[in-house]
Amino acid sequence: MKKAVVLLVGALLVGLFMPGANSLYAQAKRLSLATGGVGGVYYPLGGAMAKIWMDRIPGLTVTAESTGASVVNARLVQKGEAELALIQNDIAKYAYDGVEMFTADGALGKLRGMAVLYPEVIQIVTLKETGIKSIADLKGKRVAVGAPGSGTEANARQILELYGFYDASEKKYKDIAPEFLAFAPAAAALKDGKVDAAFLTAGIPTAAVIELAATSNVVILSIEPARAQTLQERWPFYTTFTIPMRTYRGLEEDVPTVSVMAMLMVSADLDQDLVYRMLRALFLPDSLKLLCATHTRGCDIDLRKALDGMSIPLHPGAERFFKGE
Repeated sequence: MKKAVVLLVGALLVGLFMPGANSLYAQAKRLSLATGGVGGVYYPLGGAMAKIWMDRIPGLTVTAESTGASVVNARLVQKGEAELALIQNDIAKYAYDGVEMFTADGALGKLRGMAVLYPEVIQIVTLKETGIKSIADLKGKRVAVGAPGSGTEANARQILELYGFYDASEKKYKDIAPEFLAFAPAAAALKDGKVDAAFLTAGIPTAAVIELAATSNVVILSIEPARAQTLQERWPFYTTFTIPMRTYRGLEEDVPTVSVMAMLMVSADLDQDLVYRMLRALFLPDSLKLLCATHTRGCDIDLRKALDGMSIPLHPGAERFFKGE
């Protein structure tokens, strides 16, 4: 396996600029890459990807579009309003199967996988003055669980169910007062004492938590390994993750939790050769350096891990690439 990866990396430069390659894209092609909010991780990384592809593939124009992130992005790709998107692997799976927040949409069959990128960490944030030290302590508390129908809210439900705070059969939260807030307003509500804890799913360090920790005593609640294992057994797209100490001001010990994965998704309608060539360009050493320089999470993008956590079928162009053809 390692030998195959080395051969694939070594072939990138040769394959990308092989004779006749330019003729494939002599006619200009415009693509839209759906990302996320301008203050998140998706938008800057998406912009760096767009630059890589336009610099490396003649005649190609890629625009990184700011969007409402994963759930919105799945629908944009299905409708043909974006050809590419950044998305959580759990949301991609829900969309492809037509479950969770996509029940009314039905299965979004045009979605295909391109590459897995980096961990999106579930962070359960509270403040020291609340006295909350564990997820069990959330009983009777006001908890921001994410925007309605968001990926964060699905993560919150699944985790809270393990602790008895959500009844999946009745689709009801129990023994907590849920507040359906995206993290920016949730962080403000935490600071103002209007909620006691908040769920967030994002790459770390997360700007909103950094800002909160600058003026407040932030606490990140842990998910115990046994609970994490149960979570993985029920929903295999979760992986265990440890938030390192000092990721945020005042965080004095490592925090065990779980993560989903950010991935690059593509429309099944996109040309196979183009997807293949885009992946070649993305995993060139200089491209990886640019992604790492753009955002810390870009440093996690690794060809050897690019299929770990892939939750939907690969695009044929991606299949060719990962086979080393």
